[in-house]
Amino acid sequence: MAYQISDDCIACGVCAGNCPVSAISEGDGKYVIDADSCIDCGACAENCPVGAPAQA
Repeated sequence: MAYQISDDCIACGVCAGNCPVSAISEGDGKYVIDADSCIDCGACAENCPVGAPAQA
């Protein structure tokens, strides 16, 4: 299952910078993950300072 970013996101962009497949983009007030592109590697969750990304 793809990761999703919760409302805890502070829009810092760390997750997007660490995504190896560029599945994360800036959304409206928080970053969002394209479920079709996400490869479930967990890099976003490992690097997020607030723990916003989690498996759906």
